[in-house]
Amino acid sequence: MGFISLLLIAISLSFDTFAVSISTGIAVRQIKFFEAVKIASTLAFFQSIMPYIGWFAASSIQTEIQDYDHWIAFILLFLLGSKMIYDNLKHAENVQTFNPYKTSVLISMGIATSIDALVVGITFGFLNLNIYWSVMIIGIVTFFASMLGMLFGKQIGSFFDKKVEIFGGFLLILIGLKILIEHLYFR
Repeated sequence: MGFISLLLIAISLSFDTFAVSISTGIAVRQIKFFEAVKIASTLAFFQSIMPYIGWFAASSIQTEIQDYDHWIAFILLFLLGSKMIYDNLKHAENVQTFNPYKTSVLISMGIATSIDALVVGITFGFLNLNIYWSVMIIGIVTFFASMLGMLFGKQIGSFFDKKVEIFGGFLLILIGLKILIEHLYFR
């Protein structure tokens, strides 16, 4: 597998992370640079480590994980998005309810956006490629996609009122639904 192919895989894997990062930027408009770096680094870590894990487990779990990876991603993103919407509707005052700094939320976002990367890693297990180079490229692309997504979400959020978090929640649910539909109908 050549560099261009690997780069295209990394870009396609980063789409979900980009969208989740837009939601994060919308929800937390006062995000500071180093906080954004922490979030982007965490998302990039999960997006990088999953192909590595998949690469090791290629032959033993490939058929098992393919049957429900999309459900795991959908459920995690649905729960995160629903919580964002519910908390925003529940609290009429301007209270920040979606907290991407919270470890459990950050880990959920990381896992939910990297399930597909696990399956890609399983595929990598059957190819003759340098897994370390591959996960490094995936991690770097994901980091930059996440940083750009948060910046974009932050800019969008400044033009709307406090209910924009509802949009972010719906965006997370739609990402989960997209993953589910792709795996159920287009595989």
